[in-house]
Amino acid sequence: MANETEQPGQLNIEISEEVAEGAYANLAIITHSHAEFVVDFVNVMPGAPKSKVKSRIILTPFHAKRFMKAMVENVQKFEAANGVIQDMEAVEIPFNFGGPAAQA
Repeated sequence: MANETEQPGQLNIEISEEVAEGAYANLAIITHSHAEFVVDFVNVMPGAPKSKVKSRIILTPFHAKRFMKAMVENVQKFEAANGVIQDMEAVEIPFNFGGPAAQA
């Protein structure tokens, strides 16, 4: 039996505790074919010589475009409330994030 507070056509989305914790990523690598877009989220640690993909999301081209539009809309809302996000191209940050240089 449906919850009485649900509206007709409403989608009930559940999230497990593990997924709700999320995974931090500071790099996204996007590739595509004629049929899909693949977005790999990576956490690059300062001074580490290699990193692992933390999450991979595969989207149809239709959903990739919808996701892009949603991201643009949400960044605009964020900037309206919090100020302009400085683009990384305008920020000079050393690749090692100021930490020690990686050694083998």
